[in-house]
Amino acid sequence: MKKSGSLFTVFLAVLIDLMGFGIILPLLPFYASAFHATPLQVGLLYSIYSLSQLVFSPLWGGLSDHVGRRPIMLVSTLGAAAAYLLFAFSRSLGLLFISRMLAGVMGGNISTAQAYVVDVTTPEDRAKGMGLIGAAFGIGFVVGPAVASLLIHPKFIHFFHFTQEYRFAIPGFFAAFLSLSSFLLVFFKLPETVTQEKIREKNEKLVKVSVFSKAFWQSILPQEAHHNRLPKLILSLFLIIFAQANLYSAFPLFCSQKLHLTAEEVGIFFALMGMIAVIIQGGLIKHLTQKFSEEKLFLLGNILLMIGLFLIPLSTSKSSLLLFLSIMSLGGSLNVPTLNSLISKESDARKAGAMMGTSQGIASLARVLGPSWAGLLYHFSFRLPYFVTASFISVPILIGWGLRRVKGQGSRKTKKHRFLDP
Repeated sequence: MKKSGSLFTVFLAVLIDLMGFGIILPLLPFYASAFHATPLQVGLLYSIYSLSQLVFSPLWGGLSDHVGRRPIMLVSTLGAAAAYLLFAFSRSLGLLFISRMLAGVMGGNISTAQAYVVDVTTPEDRAKGMGLIGAAFGIGFVVGPAVASLLIHPKFIHFFHFTQEYRFAIPGFFAAFLSLSSFLLVFFKLPETVTQEKIREKNEKLVKVSVFSKAFWQSILPQEAHHNRLPKLILSLFLIIFAQANLYSAFPLFCSQKLHLTAEEVGIFFALMGMIAVIIQGGLIKHLTQKFSEEKLFLLGNILLMIGLFLIPLSTSKSSLLLFLSIMSLGGSLNVPTLNSLISKESDARKAGAMMGTSQGIASLARVLGPSWAGLLYHFSFRLPYFVTASFISVPILIGWGLRRVKGQGSRKTKKHRFLDP
């Protein structure tokens, strides 16, 4: 299979799986309320998924370097199907927690898919490949909630002869079906990129890296004194994902309490963010990286993200909120795929899975902490989560400015050498 075909297969596999994730996500508070869950327990349902990803993404990523990408993607997609079935059959809050924890444990397909992109792309096309993964996220967040609303419609419930008490079983079954479809797509259509020859050439033992281990954090540190880009890029990733995760709790509260929007209207705004991600990361990023360096796009994305975050709590109407949220989403759609590309270029190609797993672990840590942080600040002022988090983005902006300067100096040196060459 051609590289372009492999990329498209990975995109479809991740997209199908993330649609299942998008279906479940908006239903969690309503499902949990059926078991008399407190607001804190509802928040923990979101956190336990990201916490499980935080622990297991580095392990799956590193394992994919040693056994291949396909086995890990097959196990994770099949495991996700089992988690969604458990979600459908949950008859207690405890089982619901276990289903979300299992789904997080089996979330290794994302980091492995990113490693696959590294395997089949050149450094010049890396951002485009990472953009496809980002586009899959965007489409999943657009289509998933819409499908969820359809599946819990009274007509669907009546058609399958479910009572209101078990109305969340249908979305669970459908999400499981999607993950099983992703499993079959990988099994029949996705070729392996980590050959046995490559595995034998390494002559290395598998290092089981946990986010709580010293080895995990050492993998982020530079191996040479002059090579210090990776820690800055990882720090940027944490702060950017942390800022976006603030929206999980702070944004719906702001929309409901200050702008008096309904749940359906809030869902539309979330769908808008997904649509922008699809347009930018699924198509435009390819053309943008041909005209501008990844460093420039990364810097621009950070600036737009900071401006959007700062302006959102100043919204006085749906139209102004639409404008400010679009600015923020545009920034996030530019900086995440270019940042993942830059991170991949800083790692050993033979350990791409481990590095992508590490970066996903850092992103999961940000998603664990972000919503709780925003909820805490919101208690003091509804504007505080946005203003404080926007100030944090000044760090990635400074890092992006430094990367851009180094890139520009390197380009000038290259041109000078070419001019002096006979």
